[in-house]
Amino acid sequence: MTALAGKVVAVAGATGPAGRATLRRLAAGGAVVAAAGTDPARLDAALDAVRAAVPGARVTGQIVDLLDPQAARDWADHIEAEQGRIDGLLHLVGGWRGGKTFADTDLDDWDFLHDRVVRTLQHTTLAFQAALLRSPAGRFATVSAAAAHKPAAGGAAYAAAKAAVEAWTLSLAASFTKEGPGQDAPLTAAAAILVIKALVTPEMRQQRPDAKFPGFTDTADLADTLAGLWDRPADELNGQHLWLTPR
Repeated sequence: MTALAGKVVAVAGATGPAGRATLRRLAAGGAVVAAAGTDPARLDAALDAVRAAVPGARVTGQIVDLLDPQAARDWADHIEAEQGRIDGLLHLVGGWRGGKTFADTDLDDWDFLHDRVVRTLQHTTLAFQAALLRSPAGRFATVSAAAAHKPAAGGAAYAAAKAAVEAWTLSLAASFTKEGPGQDAPLTAAAAILVIKALVTPEMRQQRPDAKFPGFTDTADLADTLAGLWDRPADELNGQHLWLTPR
């Protein structure tokens, strides 16, 4: 048995490469997984793949529009009512837009990234924060990018969105400290930021067997790191950047 076994974990962005790898890893570790996506066919395919790979997997799916704050709250309420608690929220909603130069930046890219990357994070964290505090081992994590710390000339919108993700997550971490059990009791909830350069999937490696993908993070390694959040004390993890690529 591991610390993950039996934990109730919600995964936003469950149908992307990171989400699919994470669903499998959580299910294999014995977690009860609640997956959310926006495309019914892709969500069904992701759930079927988990069930095929992990016999007895406890995984369910729900179509949720995370741009709707009430839908995010309803999702959190549904999971807690059905399972009795929520021990984790993993926000894996991603996206990238950018150009070659700063001058050709298209502010439509910012609008897209603000909604997809930032706004969905805001809605989910606001919806789940109280439940994570109620859990004896609440964990939140999201994925940021090295670009937030060293933006490229053509990546202003993307870097700014990821910087906003980091600031928002650190504020969530501060709320866990402020609203947690207090000085005489150990912290129970933690929020962490995983920092990558980019992700690489098994399919990408198969398609380009000679490519090195320097600094990239395998989706399986990302999933292992996320599953390992429950192996670490909350006070050690809360507010930390976990770098999965060289700084």
